Amino acid sequence: MTKLQTLPAPVQDPGKHGKHGKSRGGKPDDGGRRRESRGTLAFSRSARIKSLAKHALLIVTGALMIYPLLWMVVSSLRPNDLIFREPGLWLDSLEMGNYTDGWSALSHPFGHYMLNSAIVVIGSIVGNLLSCSMAAYAFARLQFTGKKLFFGIMLLTIMLPFHVVIVPQYILFSQIGWVNTFWPLIVPKLLATDAFFVFLMVQFIRGLPKELDEAARIDGAGHPRIFLRVILPLMVPALATTTIFTFIWTWNDFFGALIYLTDPEMFTVPVALRAFVDSQSATSWGSLFAMSIVSLLPVFLVFLFGQRFLIKGIATTGIK
Repeated sequence: MTKLQTLPAPVQDPGKHGKHGKSRGGKPDDGGRRRESRGTLAFSRSARIKSLAKHALLIVTGALMIYPLLWMVVSSLRPNDLIFREPGLWLDSLEMGNYTDGWSALSHPFGHYMLNSAIVVIGSIVGNLLSCSMAAYAFARLQFTGKKLFFGIMLLTIMLPFHVVIVPQYILFSQIGWVNTFWPLIVPKLLATDAFFVFLMVQFIRGLPKELDEAARIDGAGHPRIFLRVILPLMVPALATTTIFTFIWTWNDFFGALIYLTDPEMFTVPVALRAFVDSQSATSWGSLFAMSIVSLLPVFLVFLFGQRFLIKGIATTGIK
């Protein structure tokens, strides 16, 4: 039978530790642990103080930024003669008549102008989704002569102010007979004139693997089928981002509607709000603020429910 060999016991360094695991001074060696715990505690306290300072700064900044909106909400519930006398947010009484008076203060109910804005917004959204997606697919997947040149020209139009082209556009639409109609506000969207959305979708399509196109091409699909069956279903985040931005920008567009719409019956929401301000007689500020709050509700709801798609669309397109 083999004899079992016992392993030697570990030898402790007497210079480092004395008997019974004690240090040279005869005390347990826990000084390092105490110093480590103190350092960790000090670090956690400093990190906590920095975090509290950052949150306090963000809260103060957010309060300063949201104060005008809160003041407008409170002012819409005050009598007209007390709006500019009390800059605070405290309400002594509620004046709900501003909403009822503002809704019927103009020649048409305010819902009529919201319907006009909805028509323009829906037409603009459909136009941007169709035209910008097809233009983006052409720049991202097709090969044609002058592709880089046209793409550069498209990017240059992003830096071109809208006010530069408003005069020739107005002359063109006036000769066609489209002034005082919604067509000048909708038709340009059908021609992929918003280069920002084209660039956004190009960046998104370039992030999709080309193997999907090649697999569909092997199955006999052409570019129209590849675009409709393969690329377009994968572009939901970019399409949602385009929809949200188009809604917000078109709903708040004042300059374009002011130029092309002259009949009060055709006014959109921003132009209708401008009609509350009268330079010759007293302005009904309470009604103006009340209808401003009403006009902000659709934008707030769209941004609230579409925020997830908006962040995802921007994050997946490579735009920094």
